[in-house]
Amino acid sequence: MTNTAAHQPVHLVTGATGKTGRRVAALLEAAGRRVRHGSRTAAIPFDWTDRDTWAPALAGVDSVYLAFQPDLAVPGAPDVIRAFTAAARSAGVGSVVLLSGRGEPEALECEQVVRDSGLRWTVVRCAFFAHNFNEGAFLDDVLAGAVALPNGDVPEPFVHVDDIAEVAFAALTDARHAGQVYELTGPRALTFAEAVAEIADATGRRITFHPVTRPEFVATLTEYQVPGEVISLLDYLFGTILDGRNTPTADGVHRALNRPPRDFTTYTKETAATGVWTPRN
Repeated sequence: MTNTAAHQPVHLVTGATGKTGRRVAALLEAAGRRVRHGSRTAAIPFDWTDRDTWAPALAGVDSVYLAFQPDLAVPGAPDVIRAFTAAARSAGVGSVVLLSGRGEPEALECEQVVRDSGLRWTVVRCAFFAHNFNEGAFLDDVLAGAVALPNGDVPEPFVHVDDIAEVAFAALTDARHAGQVYELTGPRALTFAEAVAEIADATGRRITFHPVTRPEFVATLTEYQVPGEVISLLDYLFGTILDGRNTPTADGVHRALNRPPRDFTTYTKETAATGVWTPRN
């Protein structure tokens, strides 16, 4: 009897333990697809900082979900993406789906690297993740009942990470998405202050928003012992792309999935129901 599993495409999901990667991997596995988890702790380890891990992780792979850590905006990212896509092409990989950042000049440079790689490509260019409030650096503030951020009056069309994962899954499994740039946002823009108010409504808790300067923001993150590279990235994001350039909504979710994007209120209700925003006393 022929082992049909041996002929099924293999998908490497980098960042497989991250916000989007673990969801992309879960969707692929639920669909019966063969998934190679790209993480330091996987059976075949993958580490962006250790290029010796790349070739074993790419061996026999047909497509890659490319979620670079910590972010495409960090210095040197284009060189890493250029080297990785060259390694992928040498390994016989056919296509790559790039997770990119909206409004980031460095991310646009990385997108061009992927376009020029010789691989079949799709770009998933995203607004600020809604899930940074429950799976990121802002969770402690929400639990404390006081969220302090710079640029709190700038509207941002927060995107639901499940939308990102579903678009990436579609691009990994259907060649019709090749050559597309999908710009993903939520259906409306709201300020960080408004976002915090919606979280408060969903939890039934008093959670206040306090505008702060960027130095004050960095000092608070440092006090919470947030990793230095995360602090640098968040400081960059609030100092540059969260200046209003990303306020308009985009139609990427609808173009890719033929449905509207999930609203921020959907996110807050779902997340509140998990209890993650309920303080443990």
